[in-house]
Amino acid sequence: MILRVTLLCCCLGSAAFAQSDPTAAAIAAADRLEEAGAALAAAGDSRDRVAALTQTVRAYEDGLVALRDGLRRAAIRQRTIEQDLAARSDDVARLLGVLQTMGRAPAPLLLLHPSGPTGTARAGMMLSDVTPALQADVDALRVQLEEITALRALQDRAAGLLGNGLAGAQDARAQLSAAISDRTDLPQRFTEDAVQTALLIASTDTLDAFAGGLLRAIDGGVSAPLDAAAAGGLDLPVQGTILRGFEQPDAAGISRPGVLIAARPRALVTTPGVATVRYRGPLLQYGNVTILEPAADVLWVFAGMAEVFGEVGQVLPAGSPVGLMGGESPEVDAILSESAQGVSGNRTQTLYLEVREGQSPVDPATWFALE
Repeated sequence: MILRVTLLCCCLGSAAFAQSDPTAAAIAAADRLEEAGAALAAAGDSRDRVAALTQTVRAYEDGLVALRDGLRRAAIRQRTIEQDLAARSDDVARLLGVLQTMGRAPAPLLLLHPSGPTGTARAGMMLSDVTPALQADVDALRVQLEEITALRALQDRAAGLLGNGLAGAQDARAQLSAAISDRTDLPQRFTEDAVQTALLIASTDTLDAFAGGLLRAIDGGVSAPLDAAAAGGLDLPVQGTILRGFEQPDAAGISRPGVLIAARPRALVTTPGVATVRYRGPLLQYGNVTILEPAADVLWVFAGMAEVFGEVGQVLPAGSPVGLMGGESPEVDAILSESAQGVSGNRTQTLYLEVREGQSPVDPATWFALE
């Protein structure tokens, strides 16, 4: 709170506020992290603890991403100002010298000229012409110096903000995992036949064969269908960017009928719509996999998570957590160093997303807003 007040005073006290978007963004991110901390404290008393903790984890993720971006932009802005001042160092030195000389001279002497009244009048006219330009230079220098002060104050306090945010996010994830384990309120369409699942895995060697066998093996019930208008506009299951598109070959020339999403370590994976869990657990070379059925004969395949949540047969509401990405959250020093170098947070984890209708994969863009 003290940091935000200090920075806002620096920004609002001058025209620098118009140029202080990086600082304002970081302040807003700090607010979001504080709100996430308050939400985490209140989640224990929520009637739907899983939903409350899911929103809290999302809030921490959003806040940390925004803070990292704000710090990166602040570092870039600071370097820009410092480079500008360095390039104008001679002009700035002369300006400061003039201001210092004028400050030491008694006021009456500034109004007199040795040549008499005519010279004094001419000097006054020249001074009246020069003063506005001089004042403009002074104002511009003051704006830049105040902005650098605000940016440095932000970066000095960033370690504490990041440390609290990372710790809060880790705590929220741990509480979410425990809450999901204790959950008993979700409807259960069917109970998993562990033997049938094991035989199906043993008899297949590709994801295509497994998904096809799963569709043939499941009961004839229908999941709660998604709104048809939602198709094509659903959010991705994890915050990230598309690394490789549908059937786009990788560096080895291998193409897959899905998309690869680059995500940050320990990012939360959720179901974008109501869906029934058809499978969850390790599968072939894909690591941990969750397969959801959002509608009859439609499967969503999420592969590559470190942890998976839920039980086979459960009907999950939209936004329910289904897993966490792997990797380790970066340390505070690493984030600060990364921001100082002007690099946005690394997305080192990848989630594979495949959509199947009937026995065939389809472009995930028919369901998800990939852009």
